[in-house]
Order: sequence, then structure tokens, then C-alpha cells
Amino acid sequence: MHAFTVLFLIFLLAGLLIRLWLSARQVAHVKAHRNAVPAAFADSINLEQHQKAADYTVAKAALGRWDLLLSTIILLAFTLGGGINLVEAGLPALFGDLSGYWQGIAVVLAVLLINTVLELPLSAWSTFVVEERFGFNRMTPGLFIADTVKALLLMVAIGAPLLYATLWFMQATGALWWLWVWALWMGFSLVLTWAYPTFIAPLFNSFSALEDGELKSRIEALLDRCGFKSSGIFVMDGSRRSAHGNAYFTGVGKSKRIVFFDTLIDDLDNDQIEAVLAHELGHFKRKHIVKRLLVSAVTTLLALALLGWLVDEPWLYSALGIATPSNHAALLVFLLVLPVFTFPLTPLSARYSRKHEFEADEFAAEQADPRALITALVTMYRENASTLTPDPLHSAFYDSHPPAPVRIEHLARLSS
Repeated sequence: MHAFTVLFLIFLLAGLLIRLWLSARQVAHVKAHRNAVPAAFADSINLEQHQKAADYTVAKAALGRWDLLLSTIILLAFTLGGGINLVEAGLPALFGDLSGYWQGIAVVLAVLLINTVLELPLSAWSTFVVEERFGFNRMTPGLFIADTVKALLLMVAIGAPLLYATLWFMQATGALWWLWVWALWMGFSLVLTWAYPTFIAPLFNSFSALEDGELKSRIEALLDRCGFKSSGIFVMDGSRRSAHGNAYFTGVGKSKRIVFFDTLIDDLDNDQIEAVLAHELGHFKRKHIVKRLLVSAVTTLLALALLGWLVDEPWLYSALGIATPSNHAALLVFLLVLPVFTFPLTPLSARYSRKHEFEADEFAAEQADPRALITALVTMYRENASTLTPDPLHSAFYDSHPPAPVRIEHLARLSS
């Protein structure tokens, strides 16, 4: 067995065991605190609601373990199990002999499509069993199928041109192809971010302009104070699919939009919505989006540079069960295998994100009433059945947001 095969299996097994261990810790911790509402939330969340959040967290953790096992099996099947070779050999029987870059495009897209289809049963179980059990699902089977078909068609429509350009650069630009591909991917990412709110999101949801009234006036005044220009304030029909509520920014430049789920509008009052929006504006004013884009750009550049060094090494392919070295096989290695080796960096990414959340909360406390943000967050924790008692280690490893008690305590200090 090749040394790199052994290294891959070690990282894969270690990552699997760590994930399962962290999941077990989370479940045990949540269950241990299931029968007592934390004192800071006792006046706003009752025991029944707290227990619902605990049970929901445990149910999602159980599903997550199955998803983890399935994704591990699929990865091994595609690599060491020879799945990529089978796809490569089977495509001519379906589509005839494909020439040039189209063979590579077909192989990459086929592997990604097969992976998506294999994970569909767990996705359906999550929606129609777990979410349904806890009263969150509004999705119909027809809508689920329609969303899946649209997503797969988008994968092909967007992925094929990008793959063609990527493979062309890999072939035509010499040893520094990875630098050209990086520039291509960064430019494509910006174009996609610009296009998403106008052309892609409306394929799945309906967006309507926020009606004139006190809420819109307050939001516009907040935007003026913060110097934020957007193409509009929209309400999305999130209730068509789920009872969960949220708000987000999307787009770049003049295409920037502020989007509220209709469920969030129904759950929060005007003071709370203003405070939630102030938090989101904090990410903009503290340049978190730019910083995250820069981090993403640097890490992508480093990964592509590494791939540029390895792409001509025959052992890379043989060690991962790939019979015929090729540029498209190298891309599949990049997409499928790299996350195995970057998993240990997960806590660093989570910590960086939590730092940004604290900074956005501090900005919100300057622009709106921090007490309103506290009550808004508590309402969102309650309505979304978010656990108030996550395992500290699990939270530190994964969570992009601070745990509920820590975040509320931080805001309470800002309001005093």
C-alpha cells in the first residue's frame, strides 16, 4: 500500500472518529441539561420549549452521524473503491466517445451528480421526518423534487462552462496554470455573488419588496446612519418550505439586497427586527465579508498551488485508486479529498467566525437597542428550537456563532 494511501486513510479515520466523538459529547451534554432551563432564559423559554430544542438537537445529531458514515463510504467508493474509474469507463456507453475537454467535464459532473443523488434519501428524511416531527417542515414532496431538479440543472448549467475554462487553463497555460485557475475562480465567484439575488434565488423563492410603513422607515433610517446602499429590502416566502426564520444580505455592489424571511417578520416586533438588521450591518461595517473573501482567496490559492505541484505526480493518482492520470482526475482529487486533510482547521474557522459575531453584536448595540437584540435572539432560539446548552467542546469546534448563554451575557454587558 502506498504511503499516501495510508496517510489518507489515517486522516479519514481520525476525522470520522473525532466527529463521532464530538457528536456523542453533544448528545450527552444536551440530554444531561434537558430537564432544566438555564437561569438566564427562565423568564422567556419554558421547560417544554427547552426540551423540544434538546430533542431536536439530539435528532439532528443522530441524522448527522448517518450522513457522516454515508459520505465516508461514498468517498472511499469513488477513490480507493475505483468508482471514478467506473464512471470514466461507463460514460462512452451512455454518450459515445467524448473528445477533448468534454470527457473531463462529463466525468467530474457525473461524479458530483451521483454523489448528490446518493445523499438525497438522507436529505428527504431530514425534511419529511425530522423537520416534520418537530413542526418545522412546510415542504411538499412535489416542491422537494422540483427544488432538487432545479439544483441539479443549475449544477450542470453553471458547472460545465466553469469546468471547461478550468481544464483549458490547466492544459494551455503551462506550469503556472494554478494561478490562472485561481483568478478564474475568484472572478467567477464574484459574478455568481452578483447574479445570485437577481437570477438564481428567484428560481426557488418569491421575493416581494417590504411594504411601506413604520418598519420600512426605521430600516431605511438605520441604513442611512450606517452608510449602507442596497438595491432594496425584500421579504422572502421562507414559510413555503420551513417554519424557521432568518435574515441575510446577498449580492455585491449595486445588487446588494437585504432579505427577511416572512417567518422572521411574523415572529419579531419592529424594535427586534431593527436590532437584528443592525447586527447584519455590523458585518458590513466591520468589513467581515471582505475579510472572509480574502481568507477564502488565500486558502484557495494555496490549495491550487499545492495541486499544481502534485498534478504531474503519478503516485497521487495510484494512491487514491485512480487508474488514468488526467487533469479532470486531479480536480476530483481536489474537490473530494482535500476536505479530509483540512478538517483539523475547522475550529480555527469557527473561532474566527465567532469573533466576527461578537463584533457585529457590538456594532448593533451602538446602532440599536441591545435589549431588543437580546429579546430577538431569545425569540429566534425559541422558535427555531436552538439548544441553549450545547457541549462546550462541540461548540468550540464547529459553531460559527457563540453559544446562546455566552452571546446573551455579552449583549447584557453592552446594554448595562
